[in-house]
Amino acid sequence: MKISTEELLHVAKLARLRIDPAAVEKLASQVGAILAYVDTLARVDTEGVPPTAHAIGVTNAFREDRLQSHLTTDLALANAPAREEDFFLVPKVVG
Repeated sequence: MKISTEELLHVAKLARLRIDPAAVEKLASQVGAILAYVDTLARVDTEGVPPTAHAIGVTNAFREDRLQSHLTTDLALANAPAREEDFFLVPKVVG
């Protein structure tokens, strides 16, 4: 699929990309080759192939949830740089 330099510059403008004017022709040729390759995927017969979200099977790598006791306030605040009673003390960020 051929892409014109005007189309390339238009897409670059939309993407807020600055392209060196000396490289426009070469880049248009390269983008055209990429689009031509992607276009070959449209010709692949996918009849009977179920849609997938991942190319390989994905399983959850997390441990099973187990009931445990929660942290105590002192343990939760043990590494806090500053605290005030039972709360984290942070700098004021809103005027």
